Amino acid sequence: MTTYATPPGGLPPQDKTLDERAVFTPAYAYLPADTMRDITTSFLPGWTGMRMWIIARPLTGFAETFSHYIVELSHLGGSETPEENAAAEGVIFVVQGHGELTIDGQTHLLRPGSYAYLPAGAAWTIKNDHADAFTFHWLRKRYLPSPHVAAPAAFVTHEADAPVIEMPDTGGRWSTTRFVSPTDMAHDMHVNIVNFQPGGVIPFMETHVMEHGLYVLEGTAEYRLNDDWVSVGPGDYMWLRAFCPQACRATGDGPFRYLLYKDVNRHAALDL
Repeated sequence: MTTYATPPGGLPPQDKTLDERAVFTPAYAYLPADTMRDITTSFLPGWTGMRMWIIARPLTGFAETFSHYIVELSHLGGSETPEENAAAEGVIFVVQGHGELTIDGQTHLLRPGSYAYLPAGAAWTIKNDHADAFTFHWLRKRYLPSPHVAAPAAFVTHEADAPVIEMPDTGGRWSTTRFVSPTDMAHDMHVNIVNFQPGGVIPFMETHVMEHGLYVLEGTAEYRLNDDWVSVGPGDYMWLRAFCPQACRATGDGPFRYLLYKDVNRHAALDL
């Protein structure tokens, strides 16, 4: 059974050795899982029984195109009006527990590995209908319409049902679980899962226009972020600005996998 990392919460004891790995630079940010504690949570009006870790948000010198939350709902927690911005599209990816998502009147039962795309302007609700905590990633982006394509519709799927595409000439050691086809121009963001088997690598310094957010779901790796090699593991988060060089070397005996956000399929903005 696939398991996914979740924030540790709680608070470290006073005699714990300080974890000094967190880094915030003009090119990238690295937030170890150990930073996601009770006192670093946020809350939203219109919700009950919820807390969340905001691990990326639009900010000068930081994320420009998206926000990334990890939301935790207690029993019967949730919201009837979760999204206040009619221009915001969203993706939900479940990592713990069970819940109910209703989109435009249709209810979907969510479990670990469930994925939902929420179009801008969609009417949706979400709640935890079980006793245990219900935890999910919620990524939000202002949708950029195009005159050439209709806006994408809502859909709900599961990781087990999504195609896994191997990168060329890698023998399956590097692949991507794709919830949206890269040829579907209606979508202006991709939230996928990148998979590395032990020994898998990104064998060159990727440098490109897409902004990235990476949350490690399982496994370990050495990840190159601009000038630095960083040791990463379950629950760690990385943000890479556009054109930040990156590479990867999977370590350990099991798969290394991360949830990946990137902006795609639109002109480069000229109004900054």
